[in-house]
Amino acid sequence: MAMALKLLKQLRGPSTTTSTILYRNLRPRFSNLRSTIRLFSDAPLSEPLTTPPHQNPHSPSPSSLNQYELAKFAAIAETWWDSEGPFKPLHQLNPTRLAFIRSTLCRHFGRDPLSPRPFEGLKFVDVGCGGGIVSEPLARLGATVMGVDAVEKNIKIARLHADLDPLTSTIEYRCTTAEKLVEEQKNFDAVFALEVIEHVADPAEFCKSLAALTVPGGATVISTINRSMRAYATAIVAAEYLLHWLPKGTHQWSSFLTPEELALILERASISVQEMAGFVYNPLTGRWSLSDDVNVNFIAYATKIKTAHL
Repeated sequence: MAMALKLLKQLRGPSTTTSTILYRNLRPRFSNLRSTIRLFSDAPLSEPLTTPPHQNPHSPSPSSLNQYELAKFAAIAETWWDSEGPFKPLHQLNPTRLAFIRSTLCRHFGRDPLSPRPFEGLKFVDVGCGGGIVSEPLARLGATVMGVDAVEKNIKIARLHADLDPLTSTIEYRCTTAEKLVEEQKNFDAVFALEVIEHVADPAEFCKSLAALTVPGGATVISTINRSMRAYATAIVAAEYLLHWLPKGTHQWSSFLTPEELALILERASISVQEMAGFVYNPLTGRWSLSDDVNVNFIAYATKIKTAHL
């Protein structure tokens, strides 16, 4: 129990952060990319050059699909909307993810963040939508939403749940992949891949598909877990083995990307990261909040370069 409490404190990260300290610590690592990234409460930074990780060995093909990961999530598909089940951490994290999305995309598209439906008239795609826990609130915010997932069980659960509410019954759910949508020449104003990229076989190819789906000048939002020692201690050891928040084996530390690696991969796909924020968990309140601390969970908002030709 003492070990669990110690790791929970690590989840919270530093009790205070300052823009001056953050800028000084990150600036050397963010100096080589052309794009600039504005962290949650910081001034723009320049970005990193690091080598992307090796392709996940579980995948038998060059596709971004990882069959091992698909089977893993298919086994727990029925629990997507059980807020006390295996996806409880995502349910708890969801309001904070949506707060970041609403703030950045209202600014990006020039929409009123106080409007009940600020994304009216915009087309969004939620790649790796699972049971639809992000697709549904995006639809309620006015967007025309397509949710795609390679696990058929996830899509069935998502459709059943969406049909319970007239505001979400309009979501188009499809059992397909980002690559297949690219082949169909689909385009969207904003593309989302939340807690997905750490489960694909080839992050670089996956990001190329996300870029191809994003209209020039559109937005791409990705959230994932940093490949740091603190992330290993909290997101794997604590969350999976000590606290049992997640099924054992949910995450592979070697499949995580650092913020620098993600920014570089996106840059190579003509996607420029504009802002990053970390998610920090408070074990006393059971709530997540946005932070400059990107050592464990983080989210990135990026834009498709208008002159890009993929």
